Amino acid sequence: MPVSDSPPPDWPSSIPLLPFDDANAQLMRTVAPKGWMAPVPKDRYHLVVVGAGTAGLVSAAIAAGLGARVALIERHMFGGDCLNFGCVPSKAVIRAARAWHEAATAAERFGGPRVTSDGDFGAVMARLRRLRADISPVDGVERFRSLGVDVFLGNATFSGPDTITVHDTALRTVLRFRRAIIATGARAARPPIPGLADTPYDTNESIFSLSERPARLLVLGGGPIGTELAQSFARFGSAVTLAHAGTHVLPRDDADAAAVVSTSLEADGVRLVHQARIERVSHDGRQFTVQLSGDGVPSTLETDRLLVATGRTPNTEGLGLEAAGIRVTPDQQVSVDDRLRTSNSRVYAIGDVSSALQFTHVADAQARLAVANALFFGIGGGRTRTLVVPRVTYTDPEVAHVGMTVDEAAERGVRIDTIRVNLEDNDRARLDGDAHGFLKVHLAAGTDRIVGATLVAAHAGEMISEMTVAMTNGVGLGGVGKAIHPYPTQAEVLRRAADAWRKRAFTSRARRVFALWFRVFT
Repeated sequence: MPVSDSPPPDWPSSIPLLPFDDANAQLMRTVAPKGWMAPVPKDRYHLVVVGAGTAGLVSAAIAAGLGARVALIERHMFGGDCLNFGCVPSKAVIRAARAWHEAATAAERFGGPRVTSDGDFGAVMARLRRLRADISPVDGVERFRSLGVDVFLGNATFSGPDTITVHDTALRTVLRFRRAIIATGARAARPPIPGLADTPYDTNESIFSLSERPARLLVLGGGPIGTELAQSFARFGSAVTLAHAGTHVLPRDDADAAAVVSTSLEADGVRLVHQARIERVSHDGRQFTVQLSGDGVPSTLETDRLLVATGRTPNTEGLGLEAAGIRVTPDQQVSVDDRLRTSNSRVYAIGDVSSALQFTHVADAQARLAVANALFFGIGGGRTRTLVVPRVTYTDPEVAHVGMTVDEAAERGVRIDTIRVNLEDNDRARLDGDAHGFLKVHLAAGTDRIVGATLVAAHAGEMISEMTVAMTNGVGLGGVGKAIHPYPTQAEVLRRAADAWRKRAFTSRARRVFALWFRVFT
């Protein structure tokens, strides 16, 4: 199929997927096949799952694998945000941007060849589309039919406490269930900025459809999505400005970690505007004009593309939750208890539609809990409070965290001791030229019990799992230090933290005891 910037006549208008090349056509055949024939519904399902993102797919696969009668309903694209507009395409872009950066800095940092020509941004995005299409069969419609799941493509609406009606282009199908799981996810929120709704601004659902690099890009939002993409596009050569409402980027993370990321963003050419207030946005058919005040200074910015990454809105509209007696929170998330059950005891909700922790791995973990809680009265399931959840922001360096931050410990009244080890003391980080970062481990005061950890490093996301495993299984920092870590690796920073704890725990009383021992042991 030749590349086209206009959709074919049968392309769903609700899917912002460009350009229309072979890779995207393959993706559509996999995750939103045209002319899908819905199965004849069962008399009653053990489980009906609404939404085929990570949370819904994992739920359906587990339940079907255990022998349950399962129906799965999706109105948009199988794979959800993660496959189509989130984790998969963003990491492809981030990796390409890092390669461009390494090539551009190889001469200065490592005596490598000096790169003088520009890169091919179109090739970057074509690679993204190919990889996404190649990965998609794992989340595809046909795979789930092969697992024994009844797949329905259309809009789902609760029509009663134990029924869901599916509306597609030709049919209206009523599904009866013993249990149901809502897993409809969330989408990019549109902030109430005057004029914004009348402009062709980008979100994560459209930014990965670009085939030409924007000369100028303004990013609104200093969270993970905003910082990751601001840095990536700056490395591709765009003039990037990142404006956000906070005093520093990554407001949920450790302030020292955010400072390292800010320094890295600015080194890559990103202009940061802190404490920004957007007064108005307009578009003249050629460029955006944004009136804002930031850092106490009013200004007007002109930009070719505007990426809005200021939060997420749960996908609850049109679900008919009232008919099923399902309550929502003031911000329209589905309200659930610690076992992920809604106010309707037959219905559970998981993933971004109900969770404050909006990560793919959290959706996966909640799916496993919800299926057991819903179908087996909690046997093999559990409560969300028991989950030890890591998170990663994939900037360069990465910021990985698990457990409590310093601020969260203070809010909960938990007394902690903090061990800090800087990466500049790690041989591998210095040899790699990646010594800008640190590890902080937060311990319950007077013990080696790990209650939280923050790691800032080039591959922090690959290393934080050691802390997660330790916390999950009750292994203290001393136990982590007993493990032999290969030299030279950046993961040695974990052993160094354990050494620092042992040194701190070596009290003056212990020193006196050892001094007495060595006077006797002569």
